[in-house]
Amino acid sequence: MQPQFVTASVLTCPHCGFAKQEVMPVDACQWFYECEQCHQLLRPKPGDCCVYCSYGSVPCPPVQLSEKKGCGCHD
Repeated sequence: MQPQFVTASVLTCPHCGFAKQEVMPVDACQWFYECEQCHQLLRPKPGDCCVYCSYGSVPCPPVQLSEKKGCGCHD
């Protein structure tokens, strides 16, 4: 049985509030995302592995599948 996880997340820009649903990569963390509205470059908050864990409605698939906080990509 394949592990189940959500691949869509709504990213909300902390600078302007613009929100957009995006498809997350399933095998990696996304460290940068440019807001379509204000063009600010989003980076993960300290302690988060990617922009989806910091600004998304759903954490990234590696974190969803992990039993611990974080995906392990920075270990």
